Amino acid sequence: MSDQRALTEYLLRLADTDMVLAQRLCEWCGKAPALEEEVAMMNVGLDLLGQARNWYDYAAELLDDGRDADQLAFRRNEREYRNLLLAEYPRGDYAVTTAKQFFFDVWHHLVLTRLTESRDERIAGLAAKGLKEARYHRRRSTEWMLRLGQGTEESHRRLANAVQNLWRFTYELTDTDAVEDELAEAGIGAGNVGDAWRAEVSRVLEQAGLDVPEPARHFYLDGKNGKHTEQLGFLLAEMQYLLRAYPDATW
Repeated sequence: MSDQRALTEYLLRLADTDMVLAQRLCEWCGKAPALEEEVAMMNVGLDLLGQARNWYDYAAELLDDGRDADQLAFRRNEREYRNLLLAEYPRGDYAVTTAKQFFFDVWHHLVLTRLTESRDERIAGLAAKGLKEARYHRRRSTEWMLRLGQGTEESHRRLANAVQNLWRFTYELTDTDAVEDELAEAGIGAGNVGDAWRAEVSRVLEQAGLDVPEPARHFYLDGKNGKHTEQLGFLLAEMQYLLRAYPDATW
């Protein structure tokens, strides 16, 4: 794979994951357990949307095929998306959203931290900008993991179930493929953050009184390469409806 093609793939993975997760968070609008939490989740979603836009802009420049950030976000089909499987998982109850966000936030913070030292100055600059937001996201979701895990019997049970149900998708956070390894070797990508991710997640799970599952194993799905769950198709149908229905519309 050429360096430019690998870089474009990597940028789309970052952008698509941010975009899809932001969409999932926005599904809580008007449905959150408390007004403060609704505002907080919408802010996190907007942060991720802004970061996705930055990665899409860079990818569009590299592709140089006439598409812009909006078209990359809203005019690609399911198999063309490169987001992590964890991001597309349905929002579920608040424990599911909390666990999902925590797993992602730890990974995201580690990845952006490494990308601030990328040899690609554009990536390093965007990562440094996003890292400030990712640091807050990680702290917030960690606090909620501890609050639910150490809370009532019901909150503990729901969080434990959420961790078990989501854990199978975490292999994409701890393992890398040829694209990521190539860019890491070139000093551009973040490389493998699996050990650091497992250490941090295990520490918080133990503090929350939760069992730490065995490392997740690969299975036939692979969001990084376009092999998604059926849930992504439903999400994209809603997310992309307006632009696909009115492709010539302008603001």
